[in-house]
Amino acid sequence: MKTNSTIKFIFSFLFVVSTCALSAQKFAYVDSKYILSHMPEYVAAQKQINDLSSEWQAQVEQKYTAIEQLEKSFQAEKILLTEEMKKKREADINERREEAKQYQKSKFGVDGDLFKKREELVAPIQEQIFQAIEDIASQSQYMVVFDKANHSNMLYTNPKHDISDKVLKKMGLKPGEVLDKGDDDKEDSEEKPGEKPGTGTNKPGNRPSSPGKGK
Repeated sequence: MKTNSTIKFIFSFLFVVSTCALSAQKFAYVDSKYILSHMPEYVAAQKQINDLSSEWQAQVEQKYTAIEQLEKSFQAEKILLTEEMKKKREADINERREEAKQYQKSKFGVDGDLFKKREELVAPIQEQIFQAIEDIASQSQYMVVFDKANHSNMLYTNPKHDISDKVLKKMGLKPGEVLDKGDDDKEDSEEKPGEKPGTGTNKPGNRPSSPGKGK
């Protein structure tokens, strides 16, 4: 009986010690989406990205429309063509379709021009946010800083741990002056072969990619 009581005491003691150690660790969170919405340079970058996306989207759709017209003409005239002429027309259509697919991929693919442009424009902004968070974390001795915008498994957050406004002030911005109230960016999509492309932008994932509220 004494042994059991001793074991229970030890486990109870260890639980209390581990709980105290955990509570002693300071942590905080930010909402990167909220932070980004206050930054003029991010709003300008998004406009440039969206303009490029729309321009390239129109060009790709134009290519697919031209291919559709060629296919319709071919089907209408097919009965009048020799086998050699049919093969030549089909080869031309297939070549144009492949060119359209490759152009679409070069603009909207995973490593396409749109992704690269976003990396070029947004990475410095993300680095600026990261540096501000790092400075605050160091000063306040936070062990961990989460990003609420990129953690869907954060089911509940206490506003007192939100340092987003501190981050904004650190960067010389005024909390509450939201510049970007638009919808979330669409993800880059690469359509299936033969389909007209969709557009969107990929978010770089190295640094906080969208900002949130802060105190």
